[in-house]
Amino acid sequence: MSENERGTQLTEEEKEELQRGEKGAIIELLVPLENYLSAGVHIGTHTCTRYMERFIYRVRPEGLYVLDVRKIDERLRVAAKFLSRFQPQSILAVASRPYAFTPVQKFAEVVGAKSVVGRMVPGMLTNPYLEDFIEPEVLLISDPRTDTQAIKEAADMGIPVVAFSDTDAKVDYVDLIIPSNNKGRKSLALLYWALARQVLRERKDIAPDGDIPVKIEEFEVKLSQ
Repeated sequence: MSENERGTQLTEEEKEELQRGEKGAIIELLVPLENYLSAGVHIGTHTCTRYMERFIYRVRPEGLYVLDVRKIDERLRVAAKFLSRFQPQSILAVASRPYAFTPVQKFAEVVGAKSVVGRMVPGMLTNPYLEDFIEPEVLLISDPRTDTQAIKEAADMGIPVVAFSDTDAKVDYVDLIIPSNNKGRKSLALLYWALARQVLRERKDIAPDGDIPVKIEEFEVKLSQ
């Protein structure tokens, strides 16, 4: 489902609220609020699991769940700090959903991680006799609903899992949730771009307010592909 189909509109009052913390002070987001909203990172689905209720901002009259951008931003920071503790090559980013292929590959390229897109070969994390066997120390998952093989094998091997999770996600064996619209093309591009940049900031590979020489558009799957 595209961002346009799911809608991205919030009132001016809601936008004002989303830029303030619990005590009313203006908070600084990793990405300008308008950029988050235009990419649709906050647009959930018509279903919300009990795991994801704590990340909901509101429910629209038609039943669409809207995620709290402040909590998305907060979890991107937490995830980046966590991932930055690992050696780059020990991070494995996974995506079985096509719209996540380019974001995952570009994320891996920028931070020096490994990536697997498309169907994951069973046993890749658990069977040392497989030619494709790898031993990551942490997994970054694009969608717990579709990347189930990777999550199962990570759980078997005791590998921590970080996962972009939409409102309909079941997050068994996920150690760190990044609430997000993980189905939209533009949303995935922005989320992986912001996470890659923040990982480099946490590693001190770039300045705390530094940028990366890769545009968000380069993280986006092209419709012609």
